[in-house]
Amino acid sequence: MFFQGGNAALKANMGTGLVLYRLLDQPTQFADLGGGFRAWGFSQPRPPCRAEREPQPGWGDPLIGGRYHYDFGNGFGLTAYGDVGGFGVGAHVDWQLIGTIEYTLSSRINLHLGYRSLNLNYQASNSNLGFNVHMKGPMLAGTFRF
Repeated sequence: MFFQGGNAALKANMGTGLVLYRLLDQPTQFADLGGGFRAWGFSQPRPPCRAEREPQPGWGDPLIGGRYHYDFGNGFGLTAYGDVGGFGVGAHVDWQLIGTIEYTLSSRINLHLGYRSLNLNYQASNSNLGFNVHMKGPMLAGTFRF
């Protein structure tokens, strides 16, 4: 019998931390560049009655990232963000691109409508474990300042 492929349901947890330095700061635009990390964790959903615990893959990737924002006035703006990482430390390659149009409701609330593309290619050493994932789609977000 020949192998025809397979499926697996996975739950992905991801968090990104980046420290940015402002390279350009003008009244209608700014540009930032920096470095940080992205932490990944994957698990398989299990029925609630199953008590045994299996190892769950997780790792961290170093990142280099940048952001550019342009303010059109009247509360509207445009932001482009991108990062790349992995470099073989965690994943072989880990990158993301985000583009958003923003509207400022008040000095404390911003709304963002855009598109995100996030990709990672990971292969565990001395293991069959590997991921080649590309997640993409529209996004709706908000920023609330306290």
